[in-house]
Amino acid sequence: MMRLRFELAEGVPMLVVASDGPAPATIEVDGARARVTAAAATVADGWEARVPLHASRWSGPELPLPSGTYTIAVDGRPLDERAAPPAQAAIVLGTLRAGWDGRRVLIGPPLDPALAAGEGQNALEQRYAAHRAPLENAVFFESFYGRSAGDNPRAIDRELARVAPAVTRYWSVVDLSVPVPDGAVAVVEGSPEWWRARGAARLLVVNDWLRRRFVRRPGQVVLQTWHGTPLKRLALHRPGFDPRRALAVIRESRRWNVLLAQNPYGARVLRRAYAFLRRPVWVEGYPRTDELHTGDRAAVRSALGIDGDDRVLLYAPTWRDDRETIVDFLDLAALAESTGAVVLVRGHSRTLLPGADARGARVIDVTAHPDLAALQLASDALITDYSSVMFDYSVTGKPMYFFAPDLERYRGELRGFYFDLAERAPGPLTRTQDELVAALRADPAVFADRYDDWRRRFNGRDDGHAAERVVARILDQGFVSRD
Repeated sequence: MMRLRFELAEGVPMLVVASDGPAPATIEVDGARARVTAAAATVADGWEARVPLHASRWSGPELPLPSGTYTIAVDGRPLDERAAPPAQAAIVLGTLRAGWDGRRVLIGPPLDPALAAGEGQNALEQRYAAHRAPLENAVFFESFYGRSAGDNPRAIDRELARVAPAVTRYWSVVDLSVPVPDGAVAVVEGSPEWWRARGAARLLVVNDWLRRRFVRRPGQVVLQTWHGTPLKRLALHRPGFDPRRALAVIRESRRWNVLLAQNPYGARVLRRAYAFLRRPVWVEGYPRTDELHTGDRAAVRSALGIDGDDRVLLYAPTWRDDRETIVDFLDLAALAESTGAVVLVRGHSRTLLPGADARGARVIDVTAHPDLAALQLASDALITDYSSVMFDYSVTGKPMYFFAPDLERYRGELRGFYFDLAERAPGPLTRTQDELVAALRADPAVFADRYDDWRRRFNGRDDGHAAERVVARILDQGFVSRD
C-alpha cells in the first residue's frame, strides 16, 4: 500500500508519497486550477516522492496551491484506489491546510479548523462587531470576494502605494494562492487577521458586495468601485421582482459612501439599479483601464509564454445565472487551429472557484490571472458576449467580436439588457463558430464608425489617469492620509 504524509519543509508545505517496489518516474497532484509534479527517488525500502504544494503561474511568485480537491497520478495514471492510504485529517502547514480523504488531496486556506466555521466564526464576528479601537491609516481592499487581487481596487492600490506609501494596504483573499501587490498585506477571509483589518481600516475599497456582516466604525468609509459598465440588467432591474432581493440590494448599497462609475451612462444605471440616490458618484473613468495606456505588451506576452509574432485572441465571456462554470459554446482548440492564433480564455470571476482550466493546443486559461488589463494588452482582438470587458477593451482600439449563440434566451429570460447590443456592437455579432471564424478573417474596418461612437460614449475619461484622479479625491477628502 502507498504511504502518504504532509509536512512543512523550510517553510514549504509538502506532500510526501512513498511505496515499495520500483520507483515511478513522476508523481503528479492535479487540480482544477493548478497541477504540480515531482520525480520519485529510490530509497532503502522502495521509493519516495516529495511534491511541493505550491506553484508559480505566468512567471509569478511561488504560491500555495488554490483551495480545492486534487487527484494523485503515478506516471500519468490515476492512483489505484485499492492501493490508496487511509484518510488523514487536515492539518495547517504554514500557508495552507492539507488533508487526504482516502481518494483525494484536500487543500484549503490556512485557518485553524476550530475557527474556520460555526462557533469559531461566530465568536470572531461578535468580536469584530464590538470592536471600538481607533481606526488605522489603512485601506482594506477586496476584489471579487477575495478570489483575485485585481480590477479597479488593484489599480487604486498601485497609485496609492506610489503617492502615499505610509498607508497600510490590506488585501482580502480566499487563500494565499491569490497574489497580492508588492508591499500589501494578505489577510485570509475568515481569519482573525481578516476580521481585525476589516474593522480597523479607515477606508474599504471593494468592487462587489460586502456580503458578511459589516459594522461601520465612526469615520470608516466604503468606496464601491463596481466592476464594469452595465450592459446586462442588475440588482433592482433584474427580471422577476423579488421583494427580499430588493431589500437585500438596498441594504447593501446603504453600506457604501461613494460609488465609482466609468462614464455618465454607467453612473445613471448604477444609481437607479442600487437606489444610490443621495450619495456621491465619482465619474472618473475606470482605474483598471490605465494600464491599457502604459503597460508593457511584450513583457506580458513573455510571461504567458507567447511568441512575439503570434496572433492572440482573448475570449472573455460573462457568467450565466443558470450555470456555475464558464460557457462551453466554443471549441477553443478548434478555434486556435482554424485561426492559427493563441487563444487566451478568461472566465468570469464567478466561474473561478467552481470551474476548471480549459486545456488544449495553443489554448491558455487565464481565468485566475490577477490582471485583466495585462491580458487585453497581450491580445490582438477580443471575443466576448455580454461581458463588461467590452467597455474596457475599446480603449485599445483593437477589434472586438461578439459571440452570442444564446442571445435571445439571455436577453429575454436570464437577464436582459439596458440597450440593444445588436444595434450598437462595435464589431460583428455572430451565433456559430463558423460565423465567428469568418468574421475573424474579415476586415474589421466596416465597424469603424460604430467603434468611434462607442468610444465617445463610454471611454471619455479612460485616459490613463483615472487612478490618479480617484486617489487624489481619496486623499483630498481625508479618507486616508499621506503620512
